[in-house]
Amino acid sequence: MKKKYTLQKSPFIVPTTDGKLIEEHFGNATDKNTQVSIAHMVASPGWSEPFQTPEFDEYTYIIKGKKQFTIEEEIVILEAGQSIKIEKNTRIQYANPFEEECEYLAICLPAFSIDLVHRETM
Repeated sequence: MKKKYTLQKSPFIVPTTDGKLIEEHFGNATDKNTQVSIAHMVASPGWSEPFQTPEFDEYTYIIKGKKQFTIEEEIVILEAGQSIKIEKNTRIQYANPFEEECEYLAICLPAFSIDLVHRETM
């Protein structure tokens, strides 16, 4: 009988050059799932990404620390225990300008893809 669940013990570690840890548990890189991606992330102090306008909804839950979101022109800061949904086609920048690392979960619908994120050059 086929199992009706998938246990993830070896997430895909996304190679980065900005000091951020990305462990994709389910998604394009891990199991070719294009519907949803779930990733555990740790952003070091001072980390930031360029602005982007993704073609997916992104849900973020903060486990530890704080994370800054620049959504269009508004700055929103989330702390541990808080979550946010950013709707697709929204211009956003993610950053951790704080003194402690930020640990969080990110869920993208449909799944994260570099072809769908539309990052701007810094």
